[in-house]
This record gives sequence, structure tokens and C-alpha cells, in this order.
Amino acid sequence: MDDLSTQLVSQYGLRAIERCYQLSQISELDDGILRQYLTPEHQACNQQVAKWMSEAGMETWQDAVGNQWGRLTSTSPNAKRLIIGSHLDTVPYAGAYDGILGVMLGIEVAALAQQNKLSLPFHLDIVGFCDEEGTRFATTLIGSKALAGQFDPEWLALEDRKGISMRQAMVDFGLDPKLAAEQGAALSSEELLGYWEAHIEQGPVLEAQQQPLGVVSAIAGAKRAVIEFIGQAGHAGTTPMNLRQDSLTAAAEFTLAVEKLAISAAQSSQQGQVATIGSIAAKPGATNVIAGVTELSIDIRAQEDGALARLVTDIEQAASAITEKRQLTLNWQWTHAAPAVQCDSQIIQLFAKACKQVTDYATVLPSGAGHDAMAIANICPVGMLFIRSPGGISHHPDEAVIDGDVINALAVLYQSLNTKALNVFS
Repeated sequence: MDDLSTQLVSQYGLRAIERCYQLSQISELDDGILRQYLTPEHQACNQQVAKWMSEAGMETWQDAVGNQWGRLTSTSPNAKRLIIGSHLDTVPYAGAYDGILGVMLGIEVAALAQQNKLSLPFHLDIVGFCDEEGTRFATTLIGSKALAGQFDPEWLALEDRKGISMRQAMVDFGLDPKLAAEQGAALSSEELLGYWEAHIEQGPVLEAQQQPLGVVSAIAGAKRAVIEFIGQAGHAGTTPMNLRQDSLTAAAEFTLAVEKLAISAAQSSQQGQVATIGSIAAKPGATNVIAGVTELSIDIRAQEDGALARLVTDIEQAASAITEKRQLTLNWQWTHAAPAVQCDSQIIQLFAKACKQVTDYATVLPSGAGHDAMAIANICPVGMLFIRSPGGISHHPDEAVIDGDVINALAVLYQSLNTKALNVFS
């Protein structure tokens, strides 16, 4: 880049951070950040983002499910679309950058392209997805799944904590539920070149490696379940230890077995295997009563589907063995399944080359968290760029970024855009 472009990258990168702060003020909470799907705050956020998109020289529109779009239009006939985006919704008491920074960087990439009069042989589309977190209706990736033609009409009947259905919320927002149900936001794979997403890492790996940026190789697949160990409640003082059917001790043994199995799997095949027991509830939950039923949640992830399946099998077998040994009953209910997504090799190479040019390094790492790119991968090649998370903190008010890292991320995205444009022209 020339000196002017370098100066603009720094200026626009810092502006992206400032805009994340401005959007953090649009919140349902007085003492924290919360922006949920189809709320007045969602609408206000979209309106502000549309204003910034227009200032960057883009046409703007809102699609059938509430995703906010901006476009730098190509002069080439029959141009395809390159999409850069992330999400604008948040969890309760969120940080300012999860998802939002990726959208702001997309706008700044477009602003740089416009300012430098970069000739694009494709439409550059920036999207702010309406719902990735699933906070309001407990259904994740609504915005990105709608683009992939995966909007489930049954979602319209889902209700939030106040008893308001998604259908009614859409009407109140100014959308047509019928259009959403008929896949009115869906895109055709034939019109797409690819999807790029910049995102804070939400973990400690880049910081541990002292690297500002990382190129994502794959997004981990995940399976979640609710498990019950069912034994026999009894008096804590009168039931001998060898005659107990204690569900809580079974759950404790299982928890340690899960940890051991996940560590072993990750060491042997290095596919990012992790497994987490996130909650445990013993019933009846009294100090002087043996737990008759213990319910726990489990989350199992790996960056390759075969590795995930093998770990799941090992964990299921461990649960069965513990149940049999302790003469209990096991109830296992799967609640979520998502396949692993491999990022496109050409986009990985494109980002890696740009990272080396900007930072002298090109760290490649998997994503353990889910992202909108998982849904978009069903219709086009996807790639992700991670930005270092100080302390590995995310989904928390202390979520932070380093100014220089964000500036470097913008430089990488713009360099990649320029390279992509030249390659398509050639």
C-alpha cells in the first residue's frame, strides 16, 4: 500500500472500533449491552449501520428476515457477489466487539475501496446479520441460515420470554412473515464468489502465541445433550455406601471420564477435540438425601466430523459403563448437532499471504466457536480472519481489542480484496 492508503487504513480501523462503542449504546439494558432480534434496538442498530454504509458510498437495504445490507456496485455486467459480514445481535451483558467488529470492518473495507477508486469486477456486499446468538427465540444463526435457504417456517411459532411469537415480532418490526417462510432472503450459490468474516477469536490462542491475527482453518462441529443418571434417593445416614444407587457420584465419575477422553482424543489426532460438562443438577438436592436423579449437560466439539463422531462414541460408552457398574438407568437426549465446516483453501491462502505482507506472520488455527460462516458454507466458499482477544475474554463486558490488531485486520482484508479483484479481472 502507498502512504495514503496506510494512513487511511489506520484512520478507518480506529473508526471501526469507535463505531463498535457507539453501537454498544443501543441496548435494552441500562447497565450493559443487549440487542436481540426484532426489537426496537435491532431496528435502531440497523438504521445506524445503514447510515454508515451510505456514507461509505453503498446502496443499502434490509432483507426479508431483517439482515442489514450495503453494496458497492460493480460496473461489470453480470457481476457476482463477494460478501463480507458478521452479526449485530448480542448476548445479555455482552462485550462491544463480538460480531459487530466484523461488520464495522466490512464497512471500512468498502470505504477504502471507494476512497481509492478500486475497480471491482464483482459486487462488494456487506451484511450485518440480524441474529446469530439466538438470545430471544433460542434459535441460532437465523440471519445467515435464511441466506442459505434454511429458514424454518416453524420458527415463526417460537415465543420469547414475554410470550411474543417470532411471527408477531416480525410484523411489529415491519417484516412479512410469509415472505420469510417462503425463503425470501435466500441467495443463489451461482451468484456468489464467497463469504469473508472477520471476528475476534473469543479465546486465548493468538494471545498465547503473541500474534495479532489468525487465519481460520475450520469451524468445529458440535453436539450437545442433556443426560440423566437415574438411581435411588435415600437417607444419607441410614443407607450403607455399598448399597447406594447414587446418581451424583455417577455424574462426577462421568465428568472426569469426559475430561480424560477429550484430552486423549485431542492429543492423538489433534482435531481440536473438546468436551464440556456445563451444568449439573442433583435431585432432590437436599444435604441429607442421596441424589436419586442427576441431570447434566454436555457439549462436545471437534474440527472434523469423524473425530467428533469417535469422541461422541467413546463418551457414550463411558456413560453406559458407569451406569451398568453402579446399577443405574441412563437417559440421554441430544439437543443440538452441527457439522464441522472447513474453510475454503483458496481463501485461507489469500488471507495467509495478506497476513504475511502486513504482519510478517500467518498463524492458522481452528475455531472452536460457531459463526455465521457455518451456515453460509452451504452456498459458497467461506473464510474467516481472527483478531486477538486480550485475556481470551468474550461474551462479557470486559471483552476488548488492541487498536493495532484491528488496523492490521483491516489492512489484511483490504489487501485480500485488492488481490481478489486482480485475480478475477485476470
